[in-house]
Order: sequence, then C-alpha cells, then structure tokens
Amino acid sequence: MSENRENEKQGVAFGCPNSCIDCGVFNCGRQDKKYPDFCLTTGLTKEEYEELEELYHDPINQRIAVASAEVEGAFYQQLTRVEETMEFAKRIGAKKLGIASCVGLIQESKLLAKILRLNGFEVYGAACKVGAMKKTETVGLDEAYTCQTGNVMCNPIAQAKLLAKQGVDLNIMMGLCCGHDSLFLKYAKGPTTVLVVKDRVLGNNPVQALYQASAYYKRLLMDPKQREEYEKKKEEADRRIAEAEKKD
Repeated sequence: MSENRENEKQGVAFGCPNSCIDCGVFNCGRQDKKYPDFCLTTGLTKEEYEELEELYHDPINQRIAVASAEVEGAFYQQLTRVEETMEFAKRIGAKKLGIASCVGLIQESKLLAKILRLNGFEVYGAACKVGAMKKTETVGLDEAYTCQTGNVMCNPIAQAKLLAKQGVDLNIMMGLCCGHDSLFLKYAKGPTTVLVVKDRVLGNNPVQALYQASAYYKRLLMDPKQREEYEKKKEEADRRIAEAEKKD
C-alpha cells in the first residue's frame, strides 16, 4: 500500500477528515504527481484564490512574503535562525525590534539584544513577569497551582502592549509559555516571528520529542488506556528501584 493510502486510512480511523497531514504526495510543492482526492489545493474555490491573491497584494503582506522568500532562496542552509531573523528584519525595513522574553531566557535575550544592536538595530524588550500581577488575584487561579512556580503571573498581554507602545517594527518571541504565546500573538501589533519555543524538559527543542516518539517518548503514541497501563508499570518499576536503592 502506498504511503498516501496509509496516511488516508489513519485520518479516517480517527474520525477526522483527511487533510495535508494525511497526504503522502505533496504535489502542491513538487508538481510531479497527481493530487489526492481530498487535496486542499484542488479544493480551493475560484473565490478563495482571488481572496488570497488580493491579500498577498496588500503592500505589507507582499513585503513580508517577498522578504521571507528572498531570505530562504538566497541563504538556504547557510544562516542560523538568528541570522535569518536579522536578514528578514532588514529586508522588511524593520529598524526597531521588540523582544518578548520569558524570564527564564532573559540571559539569552540579553545576548540576542547585543547581537541585534551590533548589527544596527534598536532593541526594546519586555519580560514575561512585567507588571508583577498575581495569578490568584488577576485570573482567579487556584493557589495550589502556584506552589512550584510562584504567584506572579506571566503577562503576555502586557508584553504585547508595551512593545506596541514603543512602536517596534518586528516582535521576536523568546520562549513564552505554551498558551501565553497565544495571548501575545492575539494582542501583538505588527509582524511577529519566533526565535525560541519553550520546552522545559528538552532544552527548548520540542521537536526532539517527535524525533524520539518511537523510542524514549513512545508514550506520546499511546491511547489513554495504553498510557494508563504504561504509567502503572512505570510506577511499579520506580517503586522497586527505590526499594533496591534503600537496601544499598
């Protein structure tokens, strides 16, 4: 069975309509095969194409799309993400850059600011704890959830508004929490790019869990019942190891 047919069956098995993630052809990019029956490309209507073209003809959208394609085409597999960010910023005419940083990555953000300033950019940063607002008071969080992380809340809305107040030309996200990044994007003004995605277990490299999903992180591919059985076995193994350690 072809890869495409296997992917199609997977989507159906989970009761989901097939989409790009169930495709094994990718003719949209390669243009060397036949589109699958469920292809989103062939499913676009004339009106949708016209709307998309109109949106890309917007001067700001066009400038961003062109700059991104130029950086990809001119420096493919040559520049780091930090360097690509600077090159992209230059090509869209961004001179003042705003860094929305997690406090846990403030040293990395300071280093980034130094690099950006050395390359001629003006930099302004807002850390996630700005405003020192309390989780229990502001959003009504149960105090139990503050035992490990403290009661001062991450404040992505304030970060977005403060950077907008400074009139930054481009926002750069540095490791905001999952969910807090959503709020920042909701309230950010102007274009935003991501330099660091937070993963507290994998050194801010979340894709590593996908690379190891068939090995060290195989629990990710378990359904709830399998996951429960796996956790029970793990708890039993941990208990036995703890007992053995006491004997030693």
